[in-house]
Amino acid sequence: MKALLALSISMSYLTALSGQPDFGTLREQMVKEQLRARDITSARVLEAMKTVPRHLFVRDQDQEAAYGDHPLPIGWGQTISQPYMVAAMTQALDLRKGDKVLEVGTGSGYQAAVLAQMGMEVYTIEIVAPLGTQTKELLRKLGYDQVQTRIGDGYHGWPEAAPFDAIMVTAGGPTIPKDLLAQLREGGRMVIPLGKTQGVQELTRVTRREGKIHTEVLMAVRFVPFTRNPN
Repeated sequence: MKALLALSISMSYLTALSGQPDFGTLREQMVKEQLRARDITSARVLEAMKTVPRHLFVRDQDQEAAYGDHPLPIGWGQTISQPYMVAAMTQALDLRKGDKVLEVGTGSGYQAAVLAQMGMEVYTIEIVAPLGTQTKELLRKLGYDQVQTRIGDGYHGWPEAAPFDAIMVTAGGPTIPKDLLAQLREGGRMVIPLGKTQGVQELTRVTRREGKIHTEVLMAVRFVPFTRNPN
């Protein structure tokens, strides 16, 4: 709460001076007060989140709130996760440069941009067609050309691009989709919110080792529900 209050005061001060927020300074404060001050220790995650312009991945009317310690709506019933959750999920994947990563639930593209900034080969799927189209254009405009986008049902993954070193699922569901497990490389990691009650899940890390699946609960979370195509 103190960090959020300090961020709000700083934002108001910077806006008053320049007419618009100093987004670079706000990013640095976000990294220091919301990520480093908690348990985010990965230098590459911290550097990526200090670099990617989060305010460009939210609606125009929400840009001044983009670096706050909270999620924001992005339209079509979807949200952009709070910065800490993006960092925590990314860190939990224990990525190495050049890893092939599948993201299920592109949203506004911020998570995909963070992964790309870290040097990952990113494949991302969005089921909401207008959001997926909008995000594809934004990623190209910002120069994240290495991000491969697709509109479709992420429950089935991206078979022709498999196997993946890591899979990130940014929507909650009751079980781990079998198709996603099948597309995880030996030694690969997946992070996914799991829970049978809508809006209440456990962020779970799934690892494939010697052909077996191992799971570890990381924290309690709240994500929008996994959306499926009706047919």
